[in-house]
Amino acid sequence: MLNPFFQQGSRGEQSLVQDLINEQLRMYGVEVHYLPRKYITENSVIREVIQSSFDDAYPIEAYVQNFEGYSDNSVLLSKFGIQQTQEVTLVISKERWENYIQPLSKEKANIKLSSRPKEGDLVYFPLGDRLYEVKFVEHEKPFYQLQKNYVYELRCELFRYEDEVIDTDIEEIDDNLVGNELDGLTSDGLNTILGPTQTLTLVGVGVTAIAHAQIVNGGVRLVSITNRGGGYLENPTVQLSSAPSGGVTGIVTTRMIGGINVCNLNVNPALKSVQNVDIVNAGSGYTVAPGVKFTGGKGGTGAAATSFIGDGIVGFVTMSNGGGGYVTAPTITFTGSSTISAAATAVVSAAGTITSINLTNAGLGYTEVPTITISDPSLGSTGSFNYNELITGSVSGTKARVRVWNSVTNILEVSHVTGDFKVGENLVGSESGASFALRIIDTNPTDDGFADNYNIETEADSIIDFSEQNPFGMP
Repeated sequence: MLNPFFQQGSRGEQSLVQDLINEQLRMYGVEVHYLPRKYITENSVIREVIQSSFDDAYPIEAYVQNFEGYSDNSVLLSKFGIQQTQEVTLVISKERWENYIQPLSKEKANIKLSSRPKEGDLVYFPLGDRLYEVKFVEHEKPFYQLQKNYVYELRCELFRYEDEVIDTDIEEIDDNLVGNELDGLTSDGLNTILGPTQTLTLVGVGVTAIAHAQIVNGGVRLVSITNRGGGYLENPTVQLSSAPSGGVTGIVTTRMIGGINVCNLNVNPALKSVQNVDIVNAGSGYTVAPGVKFTGGKGGTGAAATSFIGDGIVGFVTMSNGGGGYVTAPTITFTGSSTISAAATAVVSAAGTITSINLTNAGLGYTEVPTITISDPSLGSTGSFNYNELITGSVSGTKARVRVWNSVTNILEVSHVTGDFKVGENLVGSESGASFALRIIDTNPTDDGFADNYNIETEADSIIDFSEQNPFGMP
C-alpha cells in the first residue's frame, strides 16, 4: 500500500532523495577520474574498435560497493585456461553525471554515447593507482524509488592495456603506461612499459672527438685479405704470431660484409665474409711479418690474410674525448711527415660516441707523432622530449608517441608507430620542439627477463632457417 504522506514522484521528493544520495557519496566515497573512450578507428564491416584513445579525465566521487577487496567470481575457467580477474563495483551519482560530465563530453568528437557511462570507458582509482575498465553499467538498481533512479552502478575490471592512447595530462594517470617508473625500468632492470614499443637510439648533442697517436718500430702496419672466406655467423677471432722477446704482440680485429656469395658459403643472408682486418695495436719488435690465423665465427671457413711490418708507424690510437652526436663513422685524417700516411676507421657506439679508433693502415716512416683530425659530428640535436608527446620523422613523416626518453644514453622508447622511421632523419617533438637525428632502430621486443621468444627463434633458425633458399638442405 502506498504511503499517503508521500506524493510518490513529485519533483521536490525526487530532488530530496538525490541530494541525500549526493551527500552520502561525498561523505563516504572516494574521488576517482572518469575517462570516456574515444573511437579513433573502427572496422567498417563488423564495427570492431581498432584504435581508441583516452585524453580527458573528469574527477567525480564514487562509492566503493565491494569495499572488502575484489568481488566474487575472480577466477574464470575458459577454453584458454584459468584466468584471474580483478573487479570492483563503484556507485556514482546520476545527477552529477548529467550536470557535470555529460555537458563536457557530448561535444567531443568520436564519443559514441555521452548521455550515460558506457562500457569500455576507464575509471582511474587512486587507491592502488590503477585503471579499471567499465564492463557493465547498471542503471536500474535500486529500482525506481519515487519513480526515478538516482545512481549508476559501474561494474569494472582491472584494465588490460593493448594499444590505446592515454594522454590526459594528469601525470598520476598517464604514468601507468610506464609502470609508474620514469625510466620504464624497475630497480632490478626489468622493463615496466605496457604494450609494444620500438627502441630508437638517437644522436646526442654534437661534440667533436679528440684522439692521440703513438709511434713504434717493427710493428704491423697492414693486414691484407687474401681470401674473404664465408659462412660466418659471427666475427671470427684473428690472431697474430707472437713478437720476439722484448717486443709486443699485435692485436687485430675483423670487419664483416654480407650480401656476397663466396663459393656458395653465404646462401643464407645472415652469413658473412671477412671485409677487412683492422689493427687495434700494431705491436712492436717484429723482424719478420707475423702469421695471421682466423678461428671461430660459428661455422665460417676460408678466410686468410697476410701481414706487413715497418718502422715509424702508428702503433695505436688513444681517445681523450669520445665526443658525441656521430650518426656514422667520421673521417679521420693523420697529418705529419711520413713515407705512407696512416688511415683509420672509428668505432661508433649506439649513443653516438667514438669508443675506439682502429687502423686500416698504420702508415710508414713517421719521424714524429702525427696529428689526428676527426671530422665534426651532427650538431643539430637540441631539446628534450616530453613523456607521451607525439614525434614525427622529418623525412618519412612517421609518427609515434614517446614512452621513455633517456637523455644520458639518447635512447627513446616509442609506441603507436604509424609507419617506418628512416635512419638519419630528425625526430621532432610536437610539444617540446626537441629534434634529434635517428641513429639506430631496434624493433625487437624488449627482454622482460621471462619471455624467450627471440631466443627460441634464433635457436630454431640453426635447425631450419626459412630465410635460406632451401632451408632443408643445400640449394
